[in-house]
Amino acid sequence: MSSSNSPTSQTSNSYVEQTVSVLSSVASYMRLPALASTGLAAVLTSLLYFKQKALIYPSNIPANSRSDVPKPSDFGISNFEELYIPTDDGEKLSAFYIRGPRGHKNSNITILMFHGNAGNIGHRLPIARMIINYIGCNVFMLEYRGYGSSTGQPDESGLNVDAQTGLNYLRQRAETRDHKLMVYGQSLGGAVAIKLVSKNQEAGDIAGLILENTFLSIRKLIPSVVPPAKYLTLLCHQVWPSESVLPNITKVPTLFISGLQDEIVPPKHMKQLYDLSAAPTKRWKPLPGGDHNSSVLEEGYFEAMSDFIAEHGSLFRKQGNVIKNDLKTMEDLRVHFEGDQMGGVEQDNAENHSPQTKGAEEKCIDVKMTDAEVDKVCYIR
Repeated sequence: MSSSNSPTSQTSNSYVEQTVSVLSSVASYMRLPALASTGLAAVLTSLLYFKQKALIYPSNIPANSRSDVPKPSDFGISNFEELYIPTDDGEKLSAFYIRGPRGHKNSNITILMFHGNAGNIGHRLPIARMIINYIGCNVFMLEYRGYGSSTGQPDESGLNVDAQTGLNYLRQRAETRDHKLMVYGQSLGGAVAIKLVSKNQEAGDIAGLILENTFLSIRKLIPSVVPPAKYLTLLCHQVWPSESVLPNITKVPTLFISGLQDEIVPPKHMKQLYDLSAAPTKRWKPLPGGDHNSSVLEEGYFEAMSDFIAEHGSLFRKQGNVIKNDLKTMEDLRVHFEGDQMGGVEQDNAENHSPQTKGAEEKCIDVKMTDAEVDKVCYIR
């Protein structure tokens, strides 16, 4: 990887500053009510009850998130499909299906990915690309109703319908119906993933559940995010009771990835979920320096995911160089996704699905992104 003093790294300073600024604004949005005095109890009561969905599902943050959705092609990924999937209740969900390297031992594994409560699927494409290039799986990124290009308005029951719709699609699609599925959720997406797996574990096609920085329930999250409203939790009608649902998952191995510096979801939530889990196998991966949004940049994040998938998804074992996660800063992220030491393979053209076997030596994707293109991408939960 290029050093931090390289010209490429220097030109990324504005991107780093803007990205950190966006993350800070989202964190401030989540914690703003904590600054209010208890004298605003009446205001908080009405806000918590009547504006609850807007607080929990800020799909318009950052600005233009409903209209500006980065595409896989912005990251040099060509072997993908952009989809619109109908739900049984009349909504249309946008999605990306991104194929991993042809001929890889993990090409029969697809990760169903659920993101956090802000932004859109395009903002998580760097994560998907890391998974594809380092682990070799396919990635299915489903957009919730009311987010990105999907129709509708988000709420708990609707997002559960969306998750089931995405799983049903993978089960019915000819290309993926025989795949092993890994369900991966970050923050709110973890709650979505827990509910989905609890309802579908008997089918035997879900090989693993991966959770990152998720919470026990919205009601138990409120005191840390909105301290003055801690006595008003019974007004919360968007519950996401993961602590009561997770123990029902007894047939699916589970990986817990916890950023120990998480400023939104107290890390004790993840530890308690781990303790409550009745999974046949469960793995705990603490990230000492990871906060709510930066855990994915911590060393060991993708190795933990790779090892878990190797253990439960297939007979795949890492070959060649040990997978390294050198993405310790946003600056590194920019350099990495410009093609330095990608460790990935060239993607086939999306319009030509015929396999093109690569040589034993994998080739790096050479991606050159302008500052304007990179500025579209940020990590939001």
